[in-house]
Amino acid sequence: MFPLGTVLLPAMPLTLRIFEERYRIMLGRLLDEETPSFGVTLIERGHETGGGDDRFAIGTMARITRVTPGAEDIVVLAYGGRRIRVTEWLDDDPYPRALVEDVPHLEWKDELRPLRDETERTVRRVLARAAEFSPTTWDPGIALADDPITSTWQLAGIAPLGPFDQQALLQSGTTGHLLRQTLDLVLDAEPGLTATATDEDFDAAIAALLRAEADDDTDDDEPR
Repeated sequence: MFPLGTVLLPAMPLTLRIFEERYRIMLGRLLDEETPSFGVTLIERGHETGGGDDRFAIGTMARITRVTPGAEDIVVLAYGGRRIRVTEWLDDDPYPRALVEDVPHLEWKDELRPLRDETERTVRRVLARAAEFSPTTWDPGIALADDPITSTWQLAGIAPLGPFDQQALLQSGTTGHLLRQTLDLVLDAEPGLTATATDEDFDAAIAALLRAEADDDTDDDEPR
């Protein structure tokens, strides 16, 4: 298992730079397998390095497609596959491990086509607008798979959302729910992605920060 601060969705790529010894050991053992793969889960609280974190139960299996050794780290390219649910976390020694079960695959229904098309239009539009204000991870014109389930997951993967929103998408029980959530979350995120901060906003933020620091200093001087 590889707990991360990001979410891996099915049908999406994942690039990792492995430098911790425990994951080097894990990678060495995985590469002895005919089809090397590992589970990815989002860290709910804590940090990626060193362990001691809390993790979400729903994750994704990642199939390793390329390994590139470097002087200080190893770059691994993987691809998201089936969803999994952790039923029990095992000892992290020598690396994170868990017992897992498969989460049922999503099913496609032709009546979802209008919702899927609307979701695609919205995701691409918001990506294009967001790119006008700051760099985005995905090109608004990126090609998607022909398979409707695969492309639905890819729409969720390229949507400009944070990890907790993407975790909610990963946990979707139906294709319709996944599409509806993706559409709603992207529309909710759009104002923040396309907002322009003014000088007045910056001055107000600095003033609020200075007031907060002054209040903290005052509190520290008071007897407890």
